[in-house]
Amino acid sequence: MKYFTTPIYYVNDAPHIGHAYTTITADAVARWSRLRGDKTFFLTGTDEHGLKVQRAAEENGITAQEQADRFAVRFREAWQLLDISNDDFIRTTEPRHYTAVQKLLQACYDNGDIELGTYEGFYSVADEAYVTADEVSELERLGRSVISMEEENYFFKLSRYGDRLLEWYESHPDFVQPDVRRNEALGFIRQGLKDFSISRTSIDWGVPIPWDSAHVTYVWFDALTNYLTAAGYGTGDGQFAERWAGATHLIGKDILRFHCVYWPAMLLSAGLEPPRHIYVHGFLLVGGEKMSKTRANQIAPADMVADFGVDGFRYHLLRDQPFGPDAPFSYEGMVARYNADLANNLGNLLARVAAVVASKCGGVGPAPAADGPLAQVAADVYAATAEAWRSMAPSVALEATWRLIREANSHLEANEPWKSDPGPEVDAVMGDALEVLRLVAVLADPAMPRTCATIWSRIGLEGSPADVRLPEAVEWGRYPGGVPVVKGAPLFPRITA
Repeated sequence: MKYFTTPIYYVNDAPHIGHAYTTITADAVARWSRLRGDKTFFLTGTDEHGLKVQRAAEENGITAQEQADRFAVRFREAWQLLDISNDDFIRTTEPRHYTAVQKLLQACYDNGDIELGTYEGFYSVADEAYVTADEVSELERLGRSVISMEEENYFFKLSRYGDRLLEWYESHPDFVQPDVRRNEALGFIRQGLKDFSISRTSIDWGVPIPWDSAHVTYVWFDALTNYLTAAGYGTGDGQFAERWAGATHLIGKDILRFHCVYWPAMLLSAGLEPPRHIYVHGFLLVGGEKMSKTRANQIAPADMVADFGVDGFRYHLLRDQPFGPDAPFSYEGMVARYNADLANNLGNLLARVAAVVASKCGGVGPAPAADGPLAQVAADVYAATAEAWRSMAPSVALEATWRLIREANSHLEANEPWKSDPGPEVDAVMGDALEVLRLVAVLADPAMPRTCATIWSRIGLEGSPADVRLPEAVEWGRYPGGVPVVKGAPLFPRITA
C-alpha cells in the first residue's frame, strides 16, 4: 500500500499557497499511484491543540473546541476547492487521536525514554516551540512573540537515540529526500541531540499525559502522531501494519528537524519503524521572502483560482516549483507559464484537432496508425514521466509530458492537414494527434483532473482518465477511432497580466 501524508496545518492559520503547494503535490502523487493500480491512502488534516488556540478562544469568549471547529472548516473548504482527493481528514481533537497519542506516549514511557524535569528558558508562541537565547532576537525581529518561562515538564530522552538514528539513515539511504535535506538531518544528529519537552502544565488544551493528568501533551507527540492515528494505530484496525509500511510524508523544510530527527526516534522508542520516506521541499518565496502573517505576504488559493482556474493554479505549482529547493512565486510568473504551456500548447492542440476533425473528418475521430511517427516519442515520454513521479519530481514529470504536446503541435504544423483534402493522409495525421491527446489526458490527470476529464470527453471517450490503469493505458494505438470529437470553449483562454 502507498500511504501519503501532508503535514497537519495549524488550525489558527488561514490556508495559503504554501499549504496548497504541499497538499497539491501530495494529491498529484496519490492520483498517480492510483493510476498505477496501487492501493493508495492519502491523508491531510489540522493541528488543533496548543497555546495559540487556547488564547484565541479566550479572546473570542468561546471554548477551545469551538475555536478549532470554526477554523478547521477553512482547510476542508480550501481542499475541496482545489480538488484534493484525500481519503481521510484528521483532526487532532478527535477521540481516535487521543487514543493513539496516549498509546504512543505510554509505549515510550514504559521503555524508559520519558522522564520528569523542569524547563527554564524561552518559548516562541507563534512557533509553538522552545527556543534558545541566541534565537530570541531574530524571532522578535520577525515579529514573533517570545516569552520566558519556567515549568515542570516531561522530557523525551532524544539524547539516547543518536547512534540508532545514524544506523537507520545508513541502512535506509533514501529515507529522507532530496539528499540536501538528508544531509541537513544528519547534521542535526551528528552535532549532538538534546532531550526535548513533551508536556505542559500551564495550559489544559491538549491530550492528557496518560500517567499524569496534570500534564497535557505538548506539540510533537500530539501533532506527529496524527500519521499513526489515521493509519489505525491504537484502535485494533487490521490495516495499520499495511498502511504504515507504505508511509510517505511530504513536508516543508521548516519542520525537517521534528520529522526527520524527533519523529523516527519517538517511533523507535515505541517499537515502531519510521516511515518509509520523508520528502522535504523548500519555501515558496514571495518577493524573495517566505510567506508569513507578520510580513503580510500570504496569498490565498482562492485568489489564484479566481484568475487561473483550479487546474491552472494546480499546474503552475507543480510545474514551476521544483520539489526540494526554495522557489520564487509571482503573479507574473503564473501568467507566463499559463499562457505558454496551457493556452498556447495544450489548449491550442485540442482546439486545432477538434477544428480539423470537424472540417475534414466529418466530426468523427480517425484511429491512429499502429506505427505512427509519434509512437516512439510517446513511449519515451511515458518512461520519463513515470520515473519523475516515482522520484517525487512533479515538475520534471510535467515537463516530460509537455514534450509530447509540443511534438504533436509540430507534427500538425509540418503536415498542415487543414490545407489538405479529406482522405487517408489527413486521417493518419489526425488519428495520431487524437492518440496524443488521449495519452496526455492520462499522463497529466494527476496534475489537472478537471481539464483531463474534459479532453477525454471531447475526443469521444467514455468515463474519465482516472478510470484507466498504467502502463496498459499508455500503449500506443488505444484511441478507438470512429467516435465523435466535439469542439468547445477554449480550455485556457489567454490571460493578459
